[in-house]
Amino acid sequence: MNKPIQSIQVGTLSKRDTNISIFIIGVLFFIFGFVSWVNSILIPYFKIACELSNFRSYLVTFAFYISYFVMSVPSSYLLKSVGFKKGMMIGFWVMAIGAFIFVPAALSRTYEVFLLGLFTLGTGLAILQTAANPYITVLGPKERAAQRISIMGICNKGAGILAPLIFAAVILRVGDTELFDQLSSMGEAEKNAALDELIRRVIIPYSSVGVVLFSLGLMVRFSPLPEIDTEHESSDVAIANSGKTSIFQFPHLILGAFAIFVHVGTQVIAIDTIIGYANYMHINLMEAKVFPSYTLFVTICGYVIGILVIPKFISQVNVLRICTLLGVMFTLLIIFTHGPVTFLGHATDISIWFVVLLGLANSLVWAGIWPLALDGLGRFTKLGASIMIMGLCGNAIMPLFYGYFADLYDVRIAYWVLFPCYLYLVFYAVYGHQIRKWMF
Repeated sequence: MNKPIQSIQVGTLSKRDTNISIFIIGVLFFIFGFVSWVNSILIPYFKIACELSNFRSYLVTFAFYISYFVMSVPSSYLLKSVGFKKGMMIGFWVMAIGAFIFVPAALSRTYEVFLLGLFTLGTGLAILQTAANPYITVLGPKERAAQRISIMGICNKGAGILAPLIFAAVILRVGDTELFDQLSSMGEAEKNAALDELIRRVIIPYSSVGVVLFSLGLMVRFSPLPEIDTEHESSDVAIANSGKTSIFQFPHLILGAFAIFVHVGTQVIAIDTIIGYANYMHINLMEAKVFPSYTLFVTICGYVIGILVIPKFISQVNVLRICTLLGVMFTLLIIFTHGPVTFLGHATDISIWFVVLLGLANSLVWAGIWPLALDGLGRFTKLGASIMIMGLCGNAIMPLFYGYFADLYDVRIAYWVLFPCYLYLVFYAVYGHQIRKWMF
């Protein structure tokens, strides 16, 4: 017979225990970032090695993030059954299986098997995210939630800066630019041999990642991370929720989940398409590989600003409003500004730097939405968090829209897909998060 899971109320944690818990969750967010943002280099890499169109190459993000939609609600029931720590261990082990799937995929150069591996990695991450995001949201004063999430964002995006650079350093060679130029003129047998050699370079790094993920699962399971009690409500929350029988009776949560959907879509487009946009400007892959890191660095700058000013100088909701308006402005600048510029050693069109600046616009949107959407959920918090994690499937769907319009028109015009997304985020930041009752 299983022992009942021992949970503690957030308010009973000592400052030391809270800081240790924040540190451990920070490590988790670093892992999330490393595994997630390596996709920005996988997309152009698979496009070459597996000979894909723009649309098919963005199935990398679709396969990885659609798992959040499929697994987020089952993840909440898993966490309710086994607790946060065992659930995180299971999440890491599922991710390890996904990393090991890359080995047979590379040996056969089968894109569909790679997509299965990415889906499995995403499944494990869905479990981890369902646990970690509400954890850091409730682990301290509500008005400082955006500040704590900003710290997690630095861990996540810091890993995101390193991931494509490390991955590119491991799998790309000095002479690859010349190889890529020669592929079209090679015979079928010679080209297949070259592509087989290229794709098999992922075997060692992903095998190593699998071992590390398995080990991290064990470490989290036996760490001092406490179980957090989200099942019991304060008296005022209990009274407010006394007539609630369904998670769909919280409009600010449902609207917040859709806000997460469009936000993560804008974020992944800004990061995962920028190499392709640089290629459109005739910048080769070896030079273009650093652009995702620029976007993520600007995002980290936004997080640092958030940590310094929230809530001392400005509320988290006002920061959310500013960031969403910046998103609208930078999107229009990407589409309508033209002209050559040389910056950081890159001779490019100026519009690509507005793609980089989307990192600033996106930086504090996630941190702003989560505390607003989970406010007052009480015993519905775990299920509410899983609904929010379902919104991460925006990472899967939005890049496909971008890829479709990039093939249909061009990669610059395709950035129009961001415009309605940012308009909705402005709506949620200004009004949507205040809605507590459906009008129909």
